[in-house]
Amino acid sequence: MVRGSYQSIARLAVLIEKPALSATLALLLAWALPIAAHADDAGGERLARQWCANCHVIDSSGPATTLPQGPPAFRIIAGHLDPAEIRAFLTHPHGAMPDLALTRAEIADLIAYIQSLR
Repeated sequence: MVRGSYQSIARLAVLIEKPALSATLALLLAWALPIAAHADDAGGERLARQWCANCHVIDSSGPATTLPQGPPAFRIIAGHLDPAEIRAFLTHPHGAMPDLALTRAEIADLIAYIQSLR
């Protein structure tokens, strides 16, 4: 199996040596980048103010510790969950949180904003 992997890498190296193929490979990689790489924390803040601020403290003026009741402040979320965990929660909300039917790009923007509060 290792030998097959080596052969695949060797074939890829040969392809990269050819300018047209390396340009095509570069375009393919640029197209395949995850949406999170293009996330906009300012857009996430706008979404948070529109959809989240009625229940969550959404900015850095919020508490640095967990409140005894109610939804967590975004600073708390940023300190306790990694982006993949936030994405999973926003993709499949539960509990008292409404189903906002956010797009992948909107979720990425919200995650970028929440992470900016660390």
